[in-house]
Amino acid sequence: MSNNLLKGKRGIISGALDSNSIAWKVAERAHAQGATFTLTNAPIAMRMGEINKLAEATGSTIIPADATNMDELKNLFTQSTEVLGGKIDFVLHSIGMSPNIRKNIPYTKLNYDFFNKSIDVSAFSLHKMLATAYELDAMSEWGSVVALSYIAAQRTYPFYTDMADAKAVLESIARSFGYHYGKAKKVRVNTISQSPTKTTAGNGIKGFEDFYDYADKLSPLGNASAEACADCCMFLFSDLSRMVTMQNIYHDGGYSNTGVSDEVMAMMRSDNA
Repeated sequence: MSNNLLKGKRGIISGALDSNSIAWKVAERAHAQGATFTLTNAPIAMRMGEINKLAEATGSTIIPADATNMDELKNLFTQSTEVLGGKIDFVLHSIGMSPNIRKNIPYTKLNYDFFNKSIDVSAFSLHKMLATAYELDAMSEWGSVVALSYIAAQRTYPFYTDMADAKAVLESIARSFGYHYGKAKKVRVNTISQSPTKTTAGNGIKGFEDFYDYADKLSPLGNASAEACADCCMFLFSDLSRMVTMQNIYHDGGYSNTGVSDEVMAMMRSDNA
């Protein structure tokens, strides 16, 4: 269903790997809501994914870019404004990677070179994208930037290791840069703290399936799907949210405010029986 929420708006969507990706769902929803946009991902991620199918389905141009490389980001924003015919109205930052998690290195024994890479890819890349857009004056007034986060930025989840630190930095950057961008150009910067979601990246985390079920039982509305997250992004990209900025929005079915649920209590009684 389309309400033309984004009719006439131009955007950049990063991180669409395959049809399980939240960014993929965001692109599909944005297209249905009347937006035009470019798609971007790191070259290595593009080789692993199916982004060409998404580009064809949405009529989008793919512009490869390493989000940690300032020159490539400058090219991304410059080319995007040329291809789309004007300044950018919305950006999705859906970028995260931890070599420590990939190699099953525990938090107490982090490889610090890997740790730096996690922070650079998963958090500093947002600052670099914002700084590039700011310098080039590539965003429209009242534009919107949304980055995907997770509640591990505030609470401890042992399996999330150094990605928790990266998400905490990500959210801080959104607040800090959001202030400056809002003052200068009325550009909004927000993060969405999404439920555990069955994406390719999520499924790569050890113990993810068990935690997904636990979070689903704890949340009064259940886990928010990737499609529902995409709908929330549509709201944040649209003019309906023009006074929302520097916020971390918990899009998690109520998980973040629930201490315990009847279902979790029943599960514990069953385990102890």
